[in-house]
Amino acid sequence: MSDPSKVVHVRNVGHEISENDLLQLFQPFGVITKLVMLRAKNQALLQMQDVPSAVKALQFYSNVQPSIRGRNVYVQFSSHQELTTMDQNAQGRGDEPNRILLVTIHHMLYPITVDVLHQVFSPHGFVEKIVTFQKSAGFQALIQYQVQQSSVSARNSLQGRNIYDGCCQLDIQFSNLDELQVNYNNERSRDYTNPNLPSEQKGKSSQQGYGDMYSFQGSGAHPGGFPQMGNAEAIAAAFAGGLPPGISGTNDRCTILVSNLNSDRINEDKLFNLCSLYGNIVSIKILRNKPDHALVQLGDGFQAELAVHFLKGAMLFEKRLEVNFSKYPNITTGPDTHDYSNSNLNRFNRNAAKNYRYCCSPTKMIHLSSLPQDVTEAEIIAHLEEHGPIINSKLFEMNGKQQALVLFDKEEQATEALVCKNATSLGSSTIRISFSQLQSI
Repeated sequence: MSDPSKVVHVRNVGHEISENDLLQLFQPFGVITKLVMLRAKNQALLQMQDVPSAVKALQFYSNVQPSIRGRNVYVQFSSHQELTTMDQNAQGRGDEPNRILLVTIHHMLYPITVDVLHQVFSPHGFVEKIVTFQKSAGFQALIQYQVQQSSVSARNSLQGRNIYDGCCQLDIQFSNLDELQVNYNNERSRDYTNPNLPSEQKGKSSQQGYGDMYSFQGSGAHPGGFPQMGNAEAIAAAFAGGLPPGISGTNDRCTILVSNLNSDRINEDKLFNLCSLYGNIVSIKILRNKPDHALVQLGDGFQAELAVHFLKGAMLFEKRLEVNFSKYPNITTGPDTHDYSNSNLNRFNRNAAKNYRYCCSPTKMIHLSSLPQDVTEAEIIAHLEEHGPIINSKLFEMNGKQQALVLFDKEEQATEALVCKNATSLGSSTIRISFSQLQSI
């Protein structure tokens, strides 16, 4: 392999693979500054903003085979250290101005809708269309102006600025797309040239055309009785920009085996608190003859795949968890089986799409909600500090409700706080805890 470079060489790029497909493959790892499609050779050259971003991408894809539209592609460092304008061709604009902007929003403490984006970007010209989606890199949007001059003005004026004071920072680059396709006018996508579009169509994503290359298993409510929007619809709404790297969306096994547990400190409720971040829990059984092993049955195969993907290798109670799919399709009812199918603590009965967007591996930062209105930061810290040193914390209000971010010194401490303190009482409220993907407060 060549020496590390911020330029990545991609092979086996078939004619069916678009520039946007390649962008989706690499955007989770950092900002992409240039893209050159070498159609005659079925290859592409893609330049990341810096070498560490390219290294991170290639390290990830050394363990996970990257695939686009059913075709395996192969990545390596390029012998080029930099793509010059001479390397550009008509297929890839790279950083060349375009009337469509790709916007990534960092440190997103407050929700961003198409209306908020329209308010920010419309002073620079007529905005025709906006499409938003969630990626591992964060919340992103494609914004199409009527003329290119408007997009150039917006990028020059808004790059690096915050939408709200101290958060929601804009990272803007030119898109490689020629035209946005918008099928629905709602809070996630809008065509300002066609106000008569429907707001939603049951079972389909509001961003059809950006996520429809993926297949989703298990539509409709689970027989266990979860009254929720069809799961395929929720998944498509959450991941319309593309599933997280490493998630296939085609698994149909609902039960996972969690092993190497600390049998002295774990119980079913703590395991529920951890696994329910990725799906509705049907039942949990800690194995009597192997007390460091447990079976966890989730609502469907996609939720089980998220749990396996994000929890494998996580540290909990000084043990590194092993998480795999079980050979058993479901957990049989018995005295050792704990039933959670009707628990009101399951997170995916309502707002399933929003909860899918928040799925991630354990982090040092946890997010607390359902807090008492009169809670103080000192009370929150006192409730959690037994699990490890707290580096920073922030209490804030969103939609009239108190919420908080708490940053621990280590991921394992944050994970322990989550499994032990989720659904516990603080004042008069039963608090909810999840991991936050924010890097700092």
